[in-house]
Amino acid sequence: MVDSRFAVSEERAPRELSRLREAIDHVDEVLVRLLNQRAKYAIEIGQIKGVIRLPVYSPEREKQVLTNVEQWSEGPLDPSSMRRLFERIIDESRRVEREASKSS
Repeated sequence: MVDSRFAVSEERAPRELSRLREAIDHVDEVLVRLLNQRAKYAIEIGQIKGVIRLPVYSPEREKQVLTNVEQWSEGPLDPSSMRRLFERIIDESRRVEREASKSS
């Protein structure tokens, strides 16, 4: 069943589709910038861990991050979906952190 709040006429549908796609492109651009900023922080953390000889993998911290994102998710993505997305983000963050820790 279609939600009537989002119903558009056949005439307006192409314009609305274009508007929504542009909005998604903007959100994607912001996400890319934020993810790259997150990776920069992970690199800095990796450098610090390299200096003080801490392991890159921090299971308690990763558990905390995943719990946080599940709690912060207000939908429409459910907490388990958000968890899966962040598991991948954490994997990539750990990779750049590991590279940075070796160069310290």
